[in-house]
Amino acid sequence: MSEQFELRELRREDAGRCADLEQILFPGDNPWPRDVFAVEFSHPTNFYIGAFDEGYLVAYAGLAMMGPADDPEFEIHTIGVDPEFQRKGLGRVLMDQMMHAADSHDGPVFLEVRTDNVPAISMYEAFGFKTLAVRKNYYRPSGADAYTMQRPRLSDRKDQQTDTEGTPS
Repeated sequence: MSEQFELRELRREDAGRCADLEQILFPGDNPWPRDVFAVEFSHPTNFYIGAFDEGYLVAYAGLAMMGPADDPEFEIHTIGVDPEFQRKGLGRVLMDQMMHAADSHDGPVFLEVRTDNVPAISMYEAFGFKTLAVRKNYYRPSGADAYTMQRPRLSDRKDQQTDTEGTPS
């Protein structure tokens, strides 16, 4: 195992490994099968990225752009890191890539996360996400609740920063 990871956009041939990781990471919450990943990868407004260790997929993340191109919103579909590679910053690297994509279009980003997934919630909050609501029994079949979280668009974050500081940054 190296500490150098290659990042690249995911392709159809990566769908099986993503599905395998989903089974490991989300066994009680209806993990996505290979075919769902393959379809998601092919959608022109989706951005799926993976981290590879010596050619082996160890982390993945997916972002969808929705709405009109001149005023889009984004939704994080999934993010996962192989348990053997967790706590190495890969989740943050993938989040940074997705947030850069959303910021380049000045769109807000939404996601759902299990209310008991404290590490993920902490990471999302570090990226500027705020909890909007609780969705009861969101995950199936486990029945786990989810937080809906949002990260404001870049221009709104800049406006808020200007308002709190009194001068533009």
